[in-house]
Amino acid sequence: MGIFKGKELTNLQIAELLRKVAAAYQLKNEEKNRFRIIAYNRAGDAIEHATSELKDVWDENKLEEIPGIGPNIARHLDELFRTGRSKHFETVMKGVPQKAFKLMELPGIGLKTALKLLKELSHNEIEKLLKQVDKKNTERRLLLPYALEIAGSIIEWLKKEPKVLRVEPLGSLRRMVSTIGDIDIAVASNEPNVVIAHFARYPKATKIVEKGESSASILLPGDLQVDIRVVKPDVYGSLLQHLTGSKHHNIALREYAIKKGFSLSEYGIKNTRTKKLKKLRTEEEFYKYLWLEWIPPELREDAGEIEASRDAKLPELVELADIKADLQIHSSFNIETSHDLGQSSMEEIVKKAKDKGYEYFALTEHNPSKSGHSSQEIVEILKRKREKIEQINYSRTTKVFNSLEIDIMPDGGLPVSEEGLETLDFALVSIHSSFKGSRDEMTKRILSALSHPKVKIFAHPTARKLSEREGIELDWPKIFAFCKKYNKWLEINADPVRLDLPDFLVREAVKEGIKLTLGTDSHHKDMMDNMIYGVSVARRGWAKKCDIINTLCLEEFEKEVSK
Repeated sequence: MGIFKGKELTNLQIAELLRKVAAAYQLKNEEKNRFRIIAYNRAGDAIEHATSELKDVWDENKLEEIPGIGPNIARHLDELFRTGRSKHFETVMKGVPQKAFKLMELPGIGLKTALKLLKELSHNEIEKLLKQVDKKNTERRLLLPYALEIAGSIIEWLKKEPKVLRVEPLGSLRRMVSTIGDIDIAVASNEPNVVIAHFARYPKATKIVEKGESSASILLPGDLQVDIRVVKPDVYGSLLQHLTGSKHHNIALREYAIKKGFSLSEYGIKNTRTKKLKKLRTEEEFYKYLWLEWIPPELREDAGEIEASRDAKLPELVELADIKADLQIHSSFNIETSHDLGQSSMEEIVKKAKDKGYEYFALTEHNPSKSGHSSQEIVEILKRKREKIEQINYSRTTKVFNSLEIDIMPDGGLPVSEEGLETLDFALVSIHSSFKGSRDEMTKRILSALSHPKVKIFAHPTARKLSEREGIELDWPKIFAFCKKYNKWLEINADPVRLDLPDFLVREAVKEGIKLTLGTDSHHKDMMDNMIYGVSVARRGWAKKCDIINTLCLEEFEKEVSK
C-alpha cells in the first residue's frame, strides 16, 4: 500500500481508505467483523469531518483525541504516517481489485455490488462508470467546518503581518453555505505588496499559483486553492460586498441601484449622471448609501432580503448566544442499539453542557435494537437509562431530559412499546433506512410516527447526507400542517454532514409558524461545539430567536414539551 503515500494523504482520502478497509472486512466475514466494520466507518466519518488535518493531529501525538479513533486504528494510522503504508490495511484489503473500491464511490454501490459489476459488465461499460467517479471527485465541495478551519488558519497567519488592517472570508464561506467550492479572502491594507509576500510564505502552502500586485493564489495539501484580494481601506467595504455574493443577490442589488441612478462595482458606487465614484470603507456604509439596512451575509440569496432591507423589515436573526440547550446528544450508555453508541459518558456530557452555559439538554441515544431484543428487554434497558438520568438530575444543576432517537419503521410504526415510551420525557423520530418510498408513502410513514403523543421532534427530516446521499421526497405542506396542528417540532441537525432541515425548508417552516429545534447529534462531547453550524442554517432560513424551541428557558421548555 505504499502507493497511498500516507504522509501526503488528505483527511478525505484517509476517510475513504478506512471505509475501504471496513468494506473489505464486510466482504470477508460480515458477522464476525461487525464491530470492526462499525469502528472503521465511524473513524472514517470522524476524520472526514474533522476540523484539523489529521497529519497535524498526528504530529502532536493526539490521534486518539479525535472522536471515533480508538487505540487500534490510531496505531495503524501512526504506521501510515511514519512509513507511508500500513501492513494491516494491506492485509485486510488484499485480493480486492482497486477498481472495485473506486466503483464504491458511486451512490448506492457497495463492495459486493462493485465486484459483481466487474464480473458482469464489459470493459467499456466499467470505464464509463469509472469516469463518472472521476467527474464526481473533481466536483467535490468542502463541508462548511473544514473550509472555516482552513480559512481561519490563513486569516490567523495574515493577521501576524502588521500591515493587514482588516481581513475576512468571502463568497459562500462568508454566507455560511453548507458546502464550499473554494476559499477566497479579502484584506484591507495600504501596502498590498507586503501582504502578498507574507501570504505567499504561509507555512502549509505547497505551491504558489499566482502572485500579483494585489492578488495571489496558493495551493494547500489536497490541491485546494486559496485566493486573496488586497485593497486600500477606503474601498474595502465595496470589495467585501461585491465578492460576498451571492450572484443572484448582487444582480438584484445592481438592478435596484440602477433605478436609483447608480452603478455598483468592487470599487464603490458610481453616480451614473455625474460619473462620480463613492468609495465605501464598510459594508454598512455601502448599503446605507443605497438607503438600505445592512443585510447579514446569510440572507444574501435574492429571496426578498433587499425589499425587507428597504422597508426596515429584516428579521432579527437567532444568535448562537440565544441557544440554551442541545436537543440531540448520544451518550455512551449501553442502550444495546443497532446504530452507533456515543463515546462520552453522561457525566462528561453534563460537564460540557455546563461549560457551554446550557440550562438543560436531552440525551437521545438510538433505540435498542428491535431484532436483538424482546419488547420487555427493551423496556428494561430504557428503565435502567431513566434511573441513571434520575440519579444525575438529583445532584446536578443542568437539567437532563430523558429522550430517545427512535427509528421510523417502513410501515410508520415505532420499535418501542407503549410501556417503553412511557419511560421517556419525550422522543425524537427519524429515518435511517428504507429511503426509496414514493413521496406520498414516505409522508404517510412519517406522519404515522409523529402521531404518538410522546413524539415531539422529527429529527434530520430529509435524511440527507451532504456529498453522499440526497434527501427523501416528502409532502412538506402536509407535514407543516400536521406539525402546526399537533405541536410537533422539526429539527435543524447541526452535524456538518447533515445540516438538515436545509435552509430553504427552514424558511418555509418559519413562514408557516412551525417551531424548530437545534441538536448537534453529538456522539462525542466535543461534537457539541457544532451548534454554530445549526445556527448558521437557522439564520440562512430567516429564523428568529422565537422560532427556535431551545432558546426557551428551562421553565418555558418544560411547559412546551408537556403540551
